[in-house]
Amino acid sequence: MVGYVDGLCEPVNPGGTATYGYVIRNDAGRDVARKYGVVGKGPGMSNNVAEYAALSEALRFLISAKMTRLPIEIRSDSRLLVNQMKGEWKFHKGLYAQKYRDAKALATQFDRVKFRWIPREENKEADALSREAYGGEVSDGN
Repeated sequence: MVGYVDGLCEPVNPGGTATYGYVIRNDAGRDVARKYGVVGKGPGMSNNVAEYAALSEALRFLISAKMTRLPIEIRSDSRLLVNQMKGEWKFHKGLYAQKYRDAKALATQFDRVKFRWIPREENKEADALSREAYGGEVSDGN
């Protein structure tokens, strides 16, 4: 299984509207899940909050679908997320502290989960989903 995750915070970062998107594909390349949503708005929101929300939502889906024993590779264009989840970079502080802790806790439920950084161009679908969530939120006038 491969999961692509992405998040954004617009029109300002930090402090805007944070949204996420993810796509999960099986080994045959078929979509198993595609989801997007709004994390929140205002001073507690940032790109990193949104990135970690995307990861946590994808991991929760995999857990609920009973896929924790399968080899999973999570791909993201966020170097911070990938390197922190791999343990190569330490977490110090930030708005995303709780989302980081949530993601770390969820990841412990998997037998084999890897994290891989990919260039933004390879993460277009998850990016488009996070933008769709943002577009829907803005057009709703919320």
